[in-house]
Amino acid sequence: MILPILADATAALHFDTLGLDPVALDLGFFQIKWYSLAYIGGIMLGWWYLLKLIAQPGAPLARRHADDMIFYATLGIILGGRAAYVLFYKPEILAHPLDVFKLWEGGMSFHGGVIGVSLGIIWLARKHKLDWLRIHDYVACCVPFGLFFGRLANFVNGELWGRATDLPWAVVFPRAGDVARHPSQLYEAGLEGILLFIILYMMFWKTQARYQPGKLVGTFLAVYGTSRFLVELVREPDAGLEHLWWGLSMGQTLSVPMIAGGIYLIATAKRRRARVVPVAGDESVA
Repeated sequence: MILPILADATAALHFDTLGLDPVALDLGFFQIKWYSLAYIGGIMLGWWYLLKLIAQPGAPLARRHADDMIFYATLGIILGGRAAYVLFYKPEILAHPLDVFKLWEGGMSFHGGVIGVSLGIIWLARKHKLDWLRIHDYVACCVPFGLFFGRLANFVNGELWGRATDLPWAVVFPRAGDVARHPSQLYEAGLEGILLFIILYMMFWKTQARYQPGKLVGTFLAVYGTSRFLVELVREPDAGLEHLWWGLSMGQTLSVPMIAGGIYLIATAKRRRARVVPVAGDESVA
């Protein structure tokens, strides 16, 4: 099976021919990488879109809260994403504690980032006496921007490639040997970025989902978790985490609770529907 794939690698698209460079701007003494720009772009676009969402009747937070959310979300992404990566994917880093802070060398977990952002939202909601679950709904609609740019950055970096394949769109990544592989980064960009955004967009703007606390964030968790679980079938897992003793990869294992939690939130959303009051007034809008 592997021999035909190795042979087809000569006819597959070679990453080196794409002219992609992880460094977006090199000033000699300072470099700006596409991965960093992906985080910045995702956060800024997410913030812009959040302002559009909260401008609609019945928003669970005001502009001043949305501005604060940028800080909490960024902190949650960095701390949560890095902590989960170290704990679940690279625990050997703990042998050299200072290496935990070397973010420029890569290594972030989206699952950990979700937890970090969620904790930030809960803190913000308690601080200002807001509905934390409805804030989650609104923030969830904004996350696909970051996911899309992040996965594109993974592709540009030539990292997190897929398993060997002989499909015509396979790519040979230099760091993965002379083997044609699934461009799983692009699969994830399409599923977790574009498809997820469209689903949440339609639910927010075309239905009454935003008045059923938990429905939007539940959909986000279920769709993202399912997408990630399926892509893991063609994505090359981290060494040593291919098939854990229960038969799943680490990525699939971390996605299962997301899927279960998402389904629960969707199934129970209608019973949580209540009189929705804007944060700036007392007139019921739904």
